[in-house]
Amino acid sequence: MIILIQILTMVGCGVLAFQDIKDREVSWVLFPLLSITLTMLHFQNMDWPTLGVSILINIITVSFVVFLLWLITRFVFHKVFLNVSFGLGDLLYFYVLALGFPTVTFIYLFVGAVGFALLAFLPMKLFLKSDTVPLAGLMGIFLIAVLTISLFPGSPSLYAM
Repeated sequence: MIILIQILTMVGCGVLAFQDIKDREVSWVLFPLLSITLTMLHFQNMDWPTLGVSILINIITVSFVVFLLWLITRFVFHKVFLNVSFGLGDLLYFYVLALGFPTVTFIYLFVGAVGFALLAFLPMKLFLKSDTVPLAGLMGIFLIAVLTISLFPGSPSLYAM
């Protein structure tokens, strides 16, 4: 059952990545789907109290990061934040990712995914017509890679505390 949920999560992330990279628009249906599958994966490996605390800390962390981004965008760059400097799909994906993992794993995955997205965009911008980073899509590709690696025997658990 867990492998089926992981595969469904990877398919959802793949569709999200394709849509975000191609059109910079992501279907809203993917966010509830990924929220449910990632929460189910998280719940399969944690008890309710630990799951709740992890999700709460992760959401607070994402909210703090988004608030800092908003402050910098608004007061340093003097730009509109949402849908100009930062896409709604990116924001929603941050919160979806916060539902899926224990806090330490989430921090590693979040930082790794953002770093991967920025590094992967450098060669991509030579071929794309847009100057904006498809952040949610590239983070989705990163999550696909992580979930694929976690399927191999002997790989470290994403849910170890």
